Amino acid sequence: MVNTGDTAWILTSAALVLLMTPGLALFYGGMVRAKSVLNMMMMSFGALALISVLWVLYGYSFAFGNDTGWGVLGSPGEFFGLKGLMADVTTEDGGLPVMAFVGFQAVFAIITVALISGAIADRAKFSAWMVFTGIWASIVYFPVAHWVFDFDADGHVGGWIANTLGAIDFAGGTAVHINAGAAGLALALVLGKRRGFGRDPMRPHNLPLVMIGAGLLWFGWFGFNAGSALAANNTAAVAWVNTMVATGAACLAWLLVEKIRDGHSTSLGGASGVVAGLVAITPSCSAVSPIGAIILGLVAGALCALAVGLKFRFGFDDSLDVVGVHLVGGLVGTILIGFLGTDQAPAGVDGLFYGGGLDQLWRQVVGALAVLAYSFVLTLVIGFAIQKTMGFRISEEDEVTGIDTVEHAESAYDFVSLGGGSGAASLVGQAHAEARNTEGATRA
Repeated sequence: MVNTGDTAWILTSAALVLLMTPGLALFYGGMVRAKSVLNMMMMSFGALALISVLWVLYGYSFAFGNDTGWGVLGSPGEFFGLKGLMADVTTEDGGLPVMAFVGFQAVFAIITVALISGAIADRAKFSAWMVFTGIWASIVYFPVAHWVFDFDADGHVGGWIANTLGAIDFAGGTAVHINAGAAGLALALVLGKRRGFGRDPMRPHNLPLVMIGAGLLWFGWFGFNAGSALAANNTAAVAWVNTMVATGAACLAWLLVEKIRDGHSTSLGGASGVVAGLVAITPSCSAVSPIGAIILGLVAGALCALAVGLKFRFGFDDSLDVVGVHLVGGLVGTILIGFLGTDQAPAGVDGLFYGGGLDQLWRQVVGALAVLAYSFVLTLVIGFAIQKTMGFRISEEDEVTGIDTVEHAESAYDFVSLGGGSGAASLVGQAHAEARNTEGATRA
């Protein structure tokens, strides 16, 4: 029998997570220069469109079909086109239509791919990005989702990280954030540095957009984490509270690092701290106490604030800090479960600081490193293959002109009149015309 309350919560959570991708588009779009904002946002929307289709065709089957062996891939054809899932059937834990779960997991796949785009802002062909999106989701995300999210049930065999290894990843620290962060690093290496990286100022062009995007991400993330309980229950409530408090702590920690290091706290830092906290609490929101969530948030906010500078030290151009926030934050949140986990939380596992020894810690480390290595290596292969065939990066001349104009024949802020001339001249001319009209009306 369908539990209507749980079903309503999961469908609402899925809608919240879907909203995160347009929120990410605003967050990333505000962080780039004005000549790149449309392309940056289109990369998120392109991922939303394509992954929605691929998930229905075969992605869900790859991720949640019965395991084909060794816990690495679901049966590709078992649920092709979601065949057999439209009937009024429920998941094993009872009361939830399978199609509600299908929709909920689809939006996880979408935003994971979209996250990668921030590492290659300003310089990737949109056509190449769309090809990459389809290939990467198929051979990296869908299998990793099987490893992490597909649990054994009666007559069903799931993935190796969830079942054989026993690592805890409640909502996607490995499958989403470490996965996307490692892929972002690999693509940044494949495409190389932007023209003027480390020399020219590449400041965000619209910080209000960044703040709006961060706010939408924080809002949607309650569906991301609390929705992963797959029921409107105590686990969802604990995850909700831990998500709120860890995010606040991370924001404060990032701002404090900025104040000590730079002498001022910035809006960009505040928004980035919010995302760092959300990333870190994602795998651990069911495993730590609220005090543990605060500690985790403080550690993640401080470490991510320091990690974003690594790209200058090591010379890789991670344009919008996907590595510093998502890879580092994902590692922090996943591994700290091995220290801060408590059996008083819904996951019921003690970490090192609660007398659990090293047992859970090594499991968390192995799971995190396995996903990191798999994603990084395969993304390098995919990226180089696209670069050598259709070309992944736009030319230097096109980069100077602006990727919005070159790739989309559009500009986010078009102040030029239809008759030509500068925006300023057009505005002045309009003002003079209005003044003449007013003068004529007064004389009449």
